Amino acid sequence: MSRLKLELDAGRAVVLCTLVHKEGSGPRDPGSKMLVTSDGEALGTIGGGGMERRLIDEALEALGEGKPRVVHFALGVPAREGMVSVNSKCGGEVKIFMDVLKPEPRLIIMGSGLIAQAVARYTRDCGFKVTVVDDADTATAENFPGVELVDDGYPESLTKVKIRPSDYVAVLHGETEFEIAGLRHAVKATPAFIGLLGSKNKAREHRRQLKMEGYDPETVDAIRGPIGLDIGAETPEEIAVSIVAELIQAKNG
Repeated sequence: MSRLKLELDAGRAVVLCTLVHKEGSGPRDPGSKMLVTSDGEALGTIGGGGMERRLIDEALEALGEGKPRVVHFALGVPAREGMVSVNSKCGGEVKIFMDVLKPEPRLIIMGSGLIAQAVARYTRDCGFKVTVVDDADTATAENFPGVELVDDGYPESLTKVKIRPSDYVAVLHGETEFEIAGLRHAVKATPAFIGLLGSKNKAREHRRQLKMEGYDPETVDAIRGPIGLDIGAETPEEIAVSIVAELIQAKNG
């Protein structure tokens, strides 16, 4: 399972395929496992051949949906409704449970004001691991209990922040140069989510600048701005609730 840990630590989801039922003849017994990575690599085996090739395709589809599934294979026997027929001489059937294993959700907050403080509190309660990046006086352990703080000189401190494909980034600051530096770092990493606090016009201008600087247009266009669901929020706490709601919505697909 060292490869499983390696993939999850790197922020990449995987699918663990387990043979849970066999009737008649089959190449492997119940309990056999195979790991499928996000780039389609298979580790271990549950039987090989056409069944395994089809299973890799099914695993990648499950990864795209983010949901587990069960696949019922007919190995050289007549396929009943819902079964997948495989050209095989085994003469049996097997069921494979495909479990989508996702990395622990991590939120990287750039900024440390009142909204950032409330977002950090609420997301921690919702199961996110939180990292806060800022060099302002508000970036303290008292304001961010239980949170990883990167409070060295900004933006140089961004080199200490490795953003993974599964991470969520929220730029909650307000100063243009701070925001642009944070967005540059995030866009290069192509995380699962990038959100920007502020107006639609500001988000549009930041996107325009990033594209002019040569950053990937598709990733830049995916920046959510303004971050937060439209619930008529006014106070820092209400705005934080709207932001956390959008993060949960993005995490749950």
